[in-house]
Amino acid sequence: MKYVNETVRRQDRLLEEAGALELLAHGEYGVLSMVSDEGGYGIPVNFVWDGDSSVYIHCAPAGRKLQALAVHPKVSLCIIGDVRLLPSRFTTEYESVILFGDARMNLSEEEKMNALRLLIDKLSPEHKQIGDKYARGSFHRVEIIRIDFTTFSGKRKRVPNAD
Repeated sequence: MKYVNETVRRQDRLLEEAGALELLAHGEYGVLSMVSDEGGYGIPVNFVWDGDSSVYIHCAPAGRKLQALAVHPKVSLCIIGDVRLLPSRFTTEYESVILFGDARMNLSEEEKMNALRLLIDKLSPEHKQIGDKYARGSFHRVEIIRIDFTTFSGKRKRVPNAD
């Protein structure tokens, strides 16, 4: 996965690669964007980064998202970090990362279970034992999508003396 900030229009708002990786590791949610038969389709998702070049998301085993990805696997994932509206300054402070890559489905059962454990570690770390039992019990009702990213970039806006 290559960090490519040269294509970001606002070069004055670049987020350093270390900050982008931090947001990728700890961001709470992202918006997965894809192409469906009806046109563009974006949906908020929980995700977990594998520490390398992929993220996993979970979903129901059927639906519009899976239909779209089966035909058009190219996707982007926009992760939104800290956001702070500054009404008196008519602006917003923010940080975000956008990743581009390909969605993969029909993963092995071993990879799917590993992805569920990664999600539990991230989203419910104090409930790992119960989460593992829940994951095994609901395994047949869950689809896991792996998104292999090729490039990503990050932006951040901070306003001096905003406090």
